[in-house]
Amino acid sequence: MGIFNKPPLRGGRSRDNMPEGLWTKCPDCGAMLHTLELKQHHQTCHHCDHHFLMDARERIALLADPESFEETEKDLISANPLGFTNYREKIEGMRAKTGLNDAVVTGRLKVGGQPAVIAVMDFKFFAGSMGSVVGEKIARAVELAIKEKRGVIIVSASSGARMQEGMLSLMQMAKTCGALARLSEAHLPYISVMTHPTTGGVTASFATIGDINLAEPKCMIGFAGPRVVKETTHQNLPPGFQTAEFMLEHGLVDTIVPRGKLREKLAQLLAFMMPVG
Repeated sequence: MGIFNKPPLRGGRSRDNMPEGLWTKCPDCGAMLHTLELKQHHQTCHHCDHHFLMDARERIALLADPESFEETEKDLISANPLGFTNYREKIEGMRAKTGLNDAVVTGRLKVGGQPAVIAVMDFKFFAGSMGSVVGEKIARAVELAIKEKRGVIIVSASSGARMQEGMLSLMQMAKTCGALARLSEAHLPYISVMTHPTTGGVTASFATIGDINLAEPKCMIGFAGPRVVKETTHQNLPPGFQTAEFMLEHGLVDTIVPRGKLREKLAQLLAFMMPVG
């Protein structure tokens, strides 16, 4: 029998029959990572520490003290105020695909025993874009923190304002910043955590005005994308432009915290910053 006509191994499975989605290639080091490995390492590459996208509920489970998270405003759903074509259908599709009602999850929790309110954006829902519901949920979360004397943690991952809601989306920038100004007047801490990517109207509003601004390693932080900036300025961009490390060097970020150490860092900051009594 010719070597080109060998029968398949008994009990073997062809590549066509292998389940999809079990392996992910790390974009930094090229390592092939099994889904279980990624989950065990909090969606990071254990070879080079590349941080993959992490959904909102996974992140809350990582940060919250056991059984301390209580979701708020979970039933708010985007309408279609501008009559944007197929917007309602796209929202329904995103809800079915992600199990979320919009691009942010908010709620009460404790971190290291410290009471806080958290808002975690999820890039998998409409690229984490900020529409009316996202802005309203964040504003309500801040107001709840003021009422119950809790700190605020906002974890950003966003492409910016949601164009399908036009000016109503841009209004959320002022709304969220106004709520955070009232939090400051109440002498309660706001810790901002920027993850990949944090861009557009989110960067230009609540993501960069924390009492403490944290960032994950190598995440993108900026307003417009680097290609747009380069085409607008007609200049070559410096190495590492719009990375967390670049922002740390230029003062926008206070410190860079790997994902596995974020809960410990937040607990330490809240213990130091929360008012006594």
